Amino acid sequence: MLPYIQIILSVVLCVLILIQYSEGSLGSAFGGGNIDGAARTRRGPELWIFRSTIVVALLFVASAIFNLLY
Repeated sequence: MLPYIQIILSVVLCVLILIQYSEGSLGSAFGGGNIDGAARTRRGPELWIFRSTIVVALLFVASAIFNLLY
């Protein structure tokens, strides 16, 4: 049962990571992009997705550790 839970958590985690907004692009990887470095605040659905990603990641790590121990 635990491997199925890990598969589901991994798929959900991948989806949550992929739908997050990212300011990074190929240009910013080479030093371009936003120079002023202004911080953004997450609001609304973006904040919910961000927090859900953290929770799902913690659940995935906990299930992996639990799988190693038992």
